[in-house]
Amino acid sequence: MKEKDKKKQLKKGQSEQEKIHDALLKKAVGFSATETVEEYVNGDDGEVRLSKKKVTKKKVPPDMTAIKILMNQELIDVSMLDDAELQEEKERLLKILAEENTQLEGE
Repeated sequence: MKEKDKKKQLKKGQSEQEKIHDALLKKAVGFSATETVEEYVNGDDGEVRLSKKKVTKKKVPPDMTAIKILMNQELIDVSMLDDAELQEEKERLLKILAEENTQLEGE
């Protein structure tokens, strides 16, 4: 494999990894989604036309599994922390999640 191809593949892998991290983060903090359902009918003249359109906003709550995966990525052994350190770590992680959530909403 050529060196140029290796660099492209490495770059592509990093961007895929970033996409996965962003999706995991989005699921960890929860998000809002808009769902559009359109119903079409055949008109008398044979043309297909829109008869109903329903737009629904739904809120997806934070997912604990995604949070656990993100915590494991941080490589912190929480079993060795006392209560005060756990609280401090929780606040640090919540701050990171809030900052990244704000960035995702801004996009």
